[in-house]
Amino acid sequence: MINSFSRRAFLTSLAAFSASTSIAAPLGRSLRPVARPDLSGPEGAALRARSLEALLKQSNLSGGVSFAVANPKDGKILEGRNANALLPPASVTKAVTALYALTYLGANHRFHTRVIATAPVQNGVLQGDLILAGGGDPTLDTDALARLAKALKAQGLREVRGRFLVYAGALPYLPHIDDSQPDHVGYNPAISGLSLNFNRVHFEWKRAQSGWGVTMDARSNSYRPAVTVAKMKVVRRQAPLYTYAQKGTQDHWTVASGALGKGGSRWLPVRRPDFYAAEVFRTLARAHGVVLPKEKTVKRLPAGATLASVESAPLSTILRAMMKYSTNLTAEMVGLAASQAAGGKPTSLRASAKQMTKWANQTLNMRQARFVDHSGLGDGSKVSAQDMVAALSTPVAQRHLSPLMKQITLRDGRGKPDKNHPLRVMAKTGTLNFASALAGYVTTPGGAPMAFAFFSADSKRRDQLKKSERERPEGGRSWNKRAKTLQQALLERWGGLYGG
Repeated sequence: MINSFSRRAFLTSLAAFSASTSIAAPLGRSLRPVARPDLSGPEGAALRARSLEALLKQSNLSGGVSFAVANPKDGKILEGRNANALLPPASVTKAVTALYALTYLGANHRFHTRVIATAPVQNGVLQGDLILAGGGDPTLDTDALARLAKALKAQGLREVRGRFLVYAGALPYLPHIDDSQPDHVGYNPAISGLSLNFNRVHFEWKRAQSGWGVTMDARSNSYRPAVTVAKMKVVRRQAPLYTYAQKGTQDHWTVASGALGKGGSRWLPVRRPDFYAAEVFRTLARAHGVVLPKEKTVKRLPAGATLASVESAPLSTILRAMMKYSTNLTAEMVGLAASQAAGGKPTSLRASAKQMTKWANQTLNMRQARFVDHSGLGDGSKVSAQDMVAALSTPVAQRHLSPLMKQITLRDGRGKPDKNHPLRVMAKTGTLNFASALAGYVTTPGGAPMAFAFFSADSKRRDQLKKSERERPEGGRSWNKRAKTLQQALLERWGGLYGG
């Protein structure tokens, strides 16, 4: 059954699968242009060191900290602390991935999803096979599949006598991004060349007279078709919150009744996105009068004529949204596509990330950087602040990356967003459990630009977490708040010292 669904609700959900957060921490005071003391010479250096030590001590941030700020015109580091220490970059990795994808795919690259027929359509009947062929589009949604179904109807197709085939081999199939994450987190879905709704299914529950009413659907801006590839059962218990098991091509979930309350919803990851997309397309086709048989997957794309296709937005638009919402699936899919375009044949994220690492070492002057994926979700990636500011200071980054970055609104002394703050910050945030990162560009009121990078992590506390604790670890929120307070304090310090 297909029902309409509001655009507002869909857009509101976009942030739900993000693994990063923007700066949201107050300072004791907000930077305003004031007369600066003479900080040149040995006495000035000692004064800077004392004030920096006080800032770090005041942050009360456990674990390691690495940061650097540089003049992007020549890459010269103006100030740093443990600048060559290797720490998890978290979602700051996506900034490197964006440049990697732009290099090998191009800003105007578009991904295509096609419907192919192996025989002509005669009198509304296709005697051959119909293929739904994914082209690696990370932004494909239910609305786009509906447009494909509508196009088939417009061509007079009513029935397929052959098979309904699904091809997802444009990218390798991977059951998840990072296997250390809890099963139910929506920011860790499967990957394939045919993906839908960021490979998430919408789970909604409402209290009924006896128990709860549960739906699982593939909602988008205009539709909410129910699906059977993901099933949910409410179980009377308090914990664990969810359990997961894959049975054939279906995702079987249970949820603890003690956590449901009167009603609510959340996005859950999909582990077989090819069957997910195929079921939704079959439902939409039927709604447009086109009857399709049960889907079957193929590893090789059969030859045939394209009956209908939809294309994505240009890559630059996709990357801008990725940087804003920090969508892990987008980063992994465009990263894999870039590795293929560069001549590689990666069968895993680690292999593709290794290829990106080599490129970053050579092109962005990131000598020590090591990546294990393209999103930053896996904490095996390690980057130094020194390498990150070197990358940000390259002409290619200043020309192509800066326009894709999100403007970060700093806070006033009361912790409120300060839209009139004298510093303008365009940056990428990154957050993992007990790891926080921020890297980008800051411009002072005098117009002086600076490239900066900040990485922090409490590896001991990270290593102690159980898999079930990784979504909302105890103490993680307060630790992250302290990290972000220090980030803004450093930005304001640099604006005051090097603002020109």
